[in-house]
Amino acid sequence: MSDTETLDMIHEDDLPGHESELEPKPDWEPRFPGSGRLSGKVALISGADSDIGRAVAALFAREGADIAILYLCEHDDAARTRSIVEGEGRKAITIAGDVGDKAFCERAVAETVEKLGGLDILVNNAGEQHPDAEITDISEEQLKRTFQTNIFGMFFMTQAARPHLKKGAAIVNCTSVTMYQGSKELLDYSSTKGAITAFTRSLSENLVEKGIRVNAVAPGPIWTPLNPFGGASKEKLETFGEDTPMGRPGQPNEVAPSFLFLACDDSSYMSGQVLHPNGGTIVGS
Repeated sequence: MSDTETLDMIHEDDLPGHESELEPKPDWEPRFPGSGRLSGKVALISGADSDIGRAVAALFAREGADIAILYLCEHDDAARTRSIVEGEGRKAITIAGDVGDKAFCERAVAETVEKLGGLDILVNNAGEQHPDAEITDISEEQLKRTFQTNIFGMFFMTQAARPHLKKGAAIVNCTSVTMYQGSKELLDYSSTKGAITAFTRSLSENLVEKGIRVNAVAPGPIWTPLNPFGGASKEKLETFGEDTPMGRPGQPNEVAPSFLFLACDDSSYMSGQVLHPNGGTIVGS
């Protein structure tokens, strides 16, 4: 897929959605002053234009990291995230493209290293989901596309980043509570999240002796553009997050600290693990 085709991509719905059009707006702002836990680091974050990715970018910047913001085609959201990072006094670059395209992942990593001077933290956050009531409703095209973005994209991005990751580097992947609970409306999406968890654990085994830690975060229902712009049915949106023990959806800035913990030396004795910011839902780890 060419860059032009990627940027002009039209989905069967409005995914991934523009945060600038979402009401109420998600809470992305970091809650506390920074303490330099990522000082001098360079982080590449896929899906960083909005929602969880934006909150992670903002928090990482507050903690001292320069940020490469990868996104599909939401230029207004990406520009806003860049201004947020720069407002924290850090460098930021924006790179538009499809993580499901191996060549794009290679270009994105090369541009990050060239413009920001290296790569220390890889956050594989980009993803897509499409609700379907019946397994027979899932088209072959949708099935391939969901796997291409959600798990192939992580392989491609990690393959591109690997030569630049040195001892002390960290990889943080975004899986989901649906990997543990299942989801009757998100059969293909939840399947990719199971693959991501297995990928995280296996990649950790592969890299841990090289001093590179690999962990994951499994958010529960989080208020982001992904769901109201086609990622969830209208019926599910009416009670979105109410079935959690806390009785509400989470906000992106309630998830970002889990990514920070796994990216910094606070978690220096952790690899192959998954954190669960999910509103109190008990799941097997």
